[in-house]
Amino acid sequence: MIDGQGTVVGWTSTAQQLVGYAAGEVVGRPVWFVLPFLQNALQGWAASEQYHARGGWSGTATIRHRGGHTLHVTLRVSLLWGRDGAVHWLVSGTDIAALSAVEIAGSVRESLLVRTPIGIAVRDLELSCAWVNDVSELQDGIPRDKRLGRRLPDSLPGLESEALEAVMRQVLSSGQTAVHEYRAWPPADQRREHAFAASFFCLSDADGRPLGVCSMSVDVTGNRRARERLAILSEASTRIGSTLDVMQTSQELADLAVPLLADYAVVDLAEFVPLGQEPVDRISPTGRRSTAFRRAGLASIHPGIPESPWARGESVFVPPSSPWISVLSTGASHLQPVLDASPGTWVDHDPARAQSIRDNGMHSMMLVPIRARHTMLGVAVFVRTEEPMPFQEDDLLLAEELVTRAALSLDNARQYTREQTAALALQRKLLPHGLKDSVAIEAASRYLPADVENGVGGDWFDVIPLSGARVALVVGDVVGHGINAAATMGRLRTAVRTLADMDLPPDELLYRLDDMVQRQTEEDDDIGDDSPMVIGATCLYIVYDPVTQRCTMARAGHPPPAVVDPRGEVTFVDLPTGAPLGVGSVPFEAVETEVPEGTLLALYTDGLIETRDRDIDIGMRQLGATLAAQPRRPLDDICSSVIEALPTQSPSDDVTLLLVRTRALNPCQTVSLDLPRDPAVVSSARRLVTRQLTRWGLESLATDTALIAGELVTNAIRHGAGPIALRLIKHRLLTCEVSDAGRSFPRLCHTRSTDEYGRGILLVSQLARSWGCRWTTGGKVVWAEQDLPGHD
Repeated sequence: MIDGQGTVVGWTSTAQQLVGYAAGEVVGRPVWFVLPFLQNALQGWAASEQYHARGGWSGTATIRHRGGHTLHVTLRVSLLWGRDGAVHWLVSGTDIAALSAVEIAGSVRESLLVRTPIGIAVRDLELSCAWVNDVSELQDGIPRDKRLGRRLPDSLPGLESEALEAVMRQVLSSGQTAVHEYRAWPPADQRREHAFAASFFCLSDADGRPLGVCSMSVDVTGNRRARERLAILSEASTRIGSTLDVMQTSQELADLAVPLLADYAVVDLAEFVPLGQEPVDRISPTGRRSTAFRRAGLASIHPGIPESPWARGESVFVPPSSPWISVLSTGASHLQPVLDASPGTWVDHDPARAQSIRDNGMHSMMLVPIRARHTMLGVAVFVRTEEPMPFQEDDLLLAEELVTRAALSLDNARQYTREQTAALALQRKLLPHGLKDSVAIEAASRYLPADVENGVGGDWFDVIPLSGARVALVVGDVVGHGINAAATMGRLRTAVRTLADMDLPPDELLYRLDDMVQRQTEEDDDIGDDSPMVIGATCLYIVYDPVTQRCTMARAGHPPPAVVDPRGEVTFVDLPTGAPLGVGSVPFEAVETEVPEGTLLALYTDGLIETRDRDIDIGMRQLGATLAAQPRRPLDDICSSVIEALPTQSPSDDVTLLLVRTRALNPCQTVSLDLPRDPAVVSSARRLVTRQLTRWGLESLATDTALIAGELVTNAIRHGAGPIALRLIKHRLLTCEVSDAGRSFPRLCHTRSTDEYGRGILLVSQLARSWGCRWTTGGKVVWAEQDLPGHD
């Protein structure tokens, strides 16, 4: 510190570190002893209005070190005022050579020292202000005449003053420099809190004894707010969007905002968002309707005290005249530094909120629209109750940044929910709704979709009625999750049903299905589809005949079925594995096995027996043990026992279980007759049919059935080969079958009026409910089915 004549009157330990001179060597001597360029400059600056207005001079200079060398420094010479207009100067500087390359490139310290307004005050040993510059008044609003000669608590009362004085006393006693941050409200911006960083130096006299303390304070509000904002945003990147759940993401946003930004925060989403739907219409600002919201997130500094009429998950009422509608219709945030709940404002139309505002002392509010990908998702509300400072523009900017980050996570969660809902709906729509018992089997099933984290998979099962009272049992699994897997599952299920209607044997059906998958995959590749039909799929197909009590089955990479015989013994059928669908070049083999009446068949997907930490063999043994425990129980009870016994509570893959208990037709429900290849037997076949239907009490069907049998036998004689057999089966339908050793299928023909032949199958198709043909080991079977009379 220099007096008006240029004599050094105060020296600091940091000055000694810079230039090497102790206080006793400098204090009392002219300043140009160390700073030669100041010899003529001080008098000119003291008389210059320009330098008075600027508060001094700043720049770079050369100073003399005690060791004889010179230093290049950045200097600031600040004008200080004392009582009666006395003038002193405070010289502060930094050695440029001591700065790092990064600091020089960024001009960090130079900017702080040379360009930043610095408030300077020098206090005596009693901490009374002796010297001060003009910047100090701009920082804290205390005029010079009310500061000089007074201690800080007298001019700036409050806790901050006492804390600052404590720091200054410590500096005087230790002689060490200290840094302290404090808050103040400048007169030009009294509604906004400012942060200041102050450095305190001990000034020493010629004997090295403390002369006073010098404080240099800088407004670091921008830096402080920037640090706080970066800290909050950094935390947001790890805390918001940890799941793909809309409600959880909304709660994460509210939890982050309290207490870092607000005392109370809520996230209200439009009704379509938690459901994963698309917006059905736009928000109307006309006031003719209210907008439906659902409270998705809620946080408060008083978690146990209700501060809102609506709890999390409840529908929220929003009147048309409220700021909520304005925010949604304009897309602009709403800042209400002072929340006005007096009569005549919008809260008149919202008495529940008005009461909550008054009861909880809500005094400042921000509403920020939640918007992502051009879709308005809802509103985030931030409120202060106990924090006395109202929200400011900086707070609104921070809130908007937080909401922007959360909005993308919310929209991702919404789209994920939409896809999962669609996939699950598609899957459930395609799966059988209630399995109906038949004369061949009784059935029960369980389907557990994968958990939300892993998504819906592509499991499916089906029970398909076939001709001759037979039934097809199908279980399949598409690798993957989500809408693509569900869609693929639907296509495969439809294909299996179509192929099953063709009465193909299991191995032939899987071959056709595999070929279809290969062709579809090639088509997807040709069009550049990023979501091919099948990444990998497995299937098990079984045909059960209640007349012969035999099962024919084949599989394509699927787990084998479990078979529990009437005595309770469990076996897993030794069935060739086959390759998954779409692989190609691997033949499928069918196996035929006898299945006595009352046998339990279990068809399932690998999600039931295999987990990440359990081998598939262990799961199969556990499944077998559970099935064998009480095989005669109702099928629904057995399904429940299996699901409870195996670890399916949180599956990573879909779990599908289809249980079937076989039935057998009574011998009196069928009749068979071997016929020679002689046209004369056609009339005999008709008579046999008529007599048998009369025995069964089906006289009303005798004429039509006799015609059908005659036409089928005639076709077998003319176009077939080998021995001919006629069989009638009475179950829920009446089935007439004619078999021969030929390999040609009959088909409908369009005959002319002059044609003598070709009308037989046309006549059958007119008389029967349905008709068809299927391959057998020894040839083919042509069949026709009719509905039984209503009273039967």
